Amino acid sequence: MMKTWLTGLSATALLVLSACSDESAQSNESKADSQSQDKKEIVVYTSRKEHLVKPFFEQFTAETGIEINYITDSEAALISRLKAEGERTPADVFMTVDAGNLWLATEEGVLQPIESQALEAVIPDSLQDPDNHWYGLTVRARTMVYSTERVNPEDLSTYEALGDEQWNGRLCLRTSKKVYNQSLVAMMIARYGEEKTQQIVESWVANLATDPFSNDTKVMNAITAGVCDVGIVNTYYFGRLQKETPDLPLALFWPDQSEQGYGVHVNVSGAGITKHSDNKQNALKLIEWLASEQAQQMFAGLNMEYPANQNVEPTEEVAAWGEFKADRTNLSKAGELQPAAVKLMDRAGYR
Repeated sequence: MMKTWLTGLSATALLVLSACSDESAQSNESKADSQSQDKKEIVVYTSRKEHLVKPFFEQFTAETGIEINYITDSEAALISRLKAEGERTPADVFMTVDAGNLWLATEEGVLQPIESQALEAVIPDSLQDPDNHWYGLTVRARTMVYSTERVNPEDLSTYEALGDEQWNGRLCLRTSKKVYNQSLVAMMIARYGEEKTQQIVESWVANLATDPFSNDTKVMNAITAGVCDVGIVNTYYFGRLQKETPDLPLALFWPDQSEQGYGVHVNVSGAGITKHSDNKQNALKLIEWLASEQAQQMFAGLNMEYPANQNVEPTEEVAAWGEFKADRTNLSKAGELQPAAVKLMDRAGYR
């Protein structure tokens, strides 16, 4: 009986020890998994230039200890890559410029919805996907620029008024092939419909002083050289040129500011979490950090963009351009109506 009792006791002890060992192992594994999750590397696919994102990634790593590996390429190439990689993708975050590109990534199914009270609290509804697949991080206005030597700003009013007779032979534009102008026209379709928007674009084409330029800087250089007197550009391009040449004989004008006006067309750079990210927690942590006041101030100072965070003021240089009423139409329309905008511009002869 004693031998049987001892055998039973030994078996019981072994079971207890085994259970404790299993619990300990599970606890250690859970702890290790938690630590791994906290420190796991984030992979970002971004179409933004390296010098515009690297300082933020380095600062995020310094503050959180989470490393960031990033790949830069065109937005089209990155979206195609995400689709081809599918569940095997290493990417956790997709960052790009223009709401049209962010909409396309959503439409192609490479992003997942985000649940974040922190983002909802600071990013206006018009600067985020209606279903929360992406959030704007920086804002740029696509507005008018004019010669301070040859144009009275009181003669300027709306985007469509650039098609008036007084601007015949005095207008310069960037090519319609660039997404910024495609989004501008797409948002005009959302306001006015295709028929009226085509009439506006045709009137612009009729007033062109020369063929469209490849970028906004060339538009401004043409105005300075006297080739034309007025154009449409993104604000940060103006800011960069103004920084290089403080006495630049150019100024910005905010169109559509009347009580009935829709306001200035704005666009964003933004980010979303990839559909197959295996590091969603840290991916969200990065996007929320990029929307924080500290990061937003860095964004504004580095690239002369407006903060998307509604609680952050623009830099002194950007604020000097003056306040304006922005179009509050949700920017998802820029992507949804982009195919129609491209076809419309082609019909209107805008190359």
